[in-house]
Amino acid sequence: MIRWLFKSGLIFWMGWMVLPILLELIPSIGNFILLIFKRIKLNRMKVDLGYKPPISIIVPIYNSAMTLEACIESINESTYPNELIDVLCVDNGSRDNSFEIFQRCQLKHMDLSMSWIVSASGKSKALNKAIFNSEGKYVINIDSDGKLEKRALESVVKAFESDPDIDCVTGAILIEPALVDLTPKGFLRIFRKLEFMEYCQAFLAGRNFQSETNTIFTLSGAFSALRKSVLSKTFMYNTDTICEDAHLTFQVKDILHRKVMLCNNAIFMVDPIDNINKYYTQRQRWQIGELEVLKMFVLKKMGDPRKIFTDSSLRVLVVDHTISFTKFVWFAVMIVLCITNGMFHIIAFATLLLYVMSVAVSIMFGFNSIQFLKDFPDIRKYYLRNFGYLFLLPVYNIFAFFVRLCGIVNSINRKASWKTKTFTEEKKDIDDTVKKDFRMIPALSAFVRRLVEEEG
Repeated sequence: MIRWLFKSGLIFWMGWMVLPILLELIPSIGNFILLIFKRIKLNRMKVDLGYKPPISIIVPIYNSAMTLEACIESINESTYPNELIDVLCVDNGSRDNSFEIFQRCQLKHMDLSMSWIVSASGKSKALNKAIFNSEGKYVINIDSDGKLEKRALESVVKAFESDPDIDCVTGAILIEPALVDLTPKGFLRIFRKLEFMEYCQAFLAGRNFQSETNTIFTLSGAFSALRKSVLSKTFMYNTDTICEDAHLTFQVKDILHRKVMLCNNAIFMVDPIDNINKYYTQRQRWQIGELEVLKMFVLKKMGDPRKIFTDSSLRVLVVDHTISFTKFVWFAVMIVLCITNGMFHIIAFATLLLYVMSVAVSIMFGFNSIQFLKDFPDIRKYYLRNFGYLFLLPVYNIFAFFVRLCGIVNSINRKASWKTKTFTEEKKDIDDTVKKDFRMIPALSAFVRRLVEEEG
């Protein structure tokens, strides 16, 4: 029986397809169906914001002269009344003319309360200092290099006011389409379009689903909001991790046992990635910081394997990290089998099946994204115009997987830091190591030959 299983190739196909089906396809189908019903439900709901409370917006500043004015302009142009907004720009040791830009904006928007706070002790301490100085009912953090969609602030406050059980809200972070189209034609433009599609699916499908099941892993550092009353019960932003937003999320979820959700119609637009090196360092930082936070909160749960079925954070650790090495082994096995066993046709067919499955998942999430972009016709049209890029998204995701895998490996022997090696620097290190190893081969061969001659 066992011999027949091997001969028939059933063992191969089971090993090749079971993990992707169990970990990707089946959850994605459930995700897709749940979000269809959520969109239908939202279409029937109309929430009117009768009471508008005062809010505090914290904008961390670090050499933000090029982007700060556009960020503040987006706050001023929002549908939320300026007299109820208090903007706290907290500077973390800028060396450019960010303060001059702030002064110019202050003079330009006299009806918008704006303060400048100096705190050159790291981002976490800067955020905490601003929180201590905030007075709004809700504290909203936004990055200085992005722009709020004009209804974003009102949408966040509506989410809080409509459900007293919601204590943390993360916005939907999307890539600015206009900046993608300004990219000269070539590889970088294709990469940025794929990044746009990735962000849409990550927030409008992925985190949207997690929001419904209260399994959001992290508030987005670029745009998030918390009740001031709940924030005061936490240790606020942790200074011992580069992933301070994830740490705060775990404090709210694991320690206070409060609800965290995505506000899918609160959009914050960010710039596309500058280049592959910036992408590599960004994703490495996210991965290493994520592992830092998981170590702080999740490792103590590892003693009970049953918790993987009930604890979403433990599933993230197992699926996104432990099983990552299994995926890497499969890539290595695929190459070896093609070279040594002449299984190229079988491997090619299996890879094609996995690709088709990945495209199907991308199209399902794409349909979800289009549904939730209904109220944003310009972004929706752009998404539909680039719908064909969904067929390239699996390739993009494989590259993202290897970058994350490098982050996991680097976290073993490298302390988390905002400054990480770029893709070019990592490649140079690998090239140098390989050259060094190959230089050892002639010396090793000579040593072995000498031993053989002496024995002879």
